[in-house]
Amino acid sequence: MVTARQVAEQVLDPELPVLTLADLGVLREVREDGDRVVVTITPTYSGCPALDEMRADLHRKLAEAGYAKVEIRTALHPAWTTDWISEDGLRKLADHGIAPPQRLGPRAVGPIPLNLAPPVRRVSCPRCGSLRTTELSRFGSTACKALRRCEDCREPFEQVKEI
Repeated sequence: MVTARQVAEQVLDPELPVLTLADLGVLREVREDGDRVVVTITPTYSGCPALDEMRADLHRKLAEAGYAKVEIRTALHPAWTTDWISEDGLRKLADHGIAPPQRLGPRAVGPIPLNLAPPVRRVSCPRCGSLRTTELSRFGSTACKALRRCEDCREPFEQVKEI
C-alpha cells in the first residue's frame, strides 16, 4: 500500500499547478496514527485563498488511496517562506516560465532597519535568461507573484516573490 505521505506529496498546488504541495514546502507533516492520518500544512500566507482547496484536495486524494479518517491541520508558525520551496520546485517553476524566488537565508534576530525604498532586484527571464527585466505589476495572478517583462525577448512572465 502507498503511504499517506507518498499520496500527500503528489497533491498539486491549486495556484501553481506545476508544483506539488511538497515542492512548494506547504506540506509540513503527514502522520499515520492507527487508522487515522493527520496532515499538517502551512499556507504561503495566513489569508491564502487556496487553503480550502488544498485541504479538500489532500482529503480527496487520501480518501481515494483508502485512508478513511483524514484530519488536515493548519500551522501558521513558523510562517512559510519561499526558502521552503524545494530545489526541484525552483527548477519546475523556471521550466514553466515562472521566475523562481531567490533564497533569503536565515532571518535576522533583533531590530531590523527600516528601508522605505523598494529593493533593487535583478530577476532573470525564465525564457531567455536575460537580466534586463522590469516589473510591470507588484502583483500577478496571485498575491505571491509579480508580473514582469523581459526587455530582450519582450516576453511577459510571472515571478514568485521572496517571502
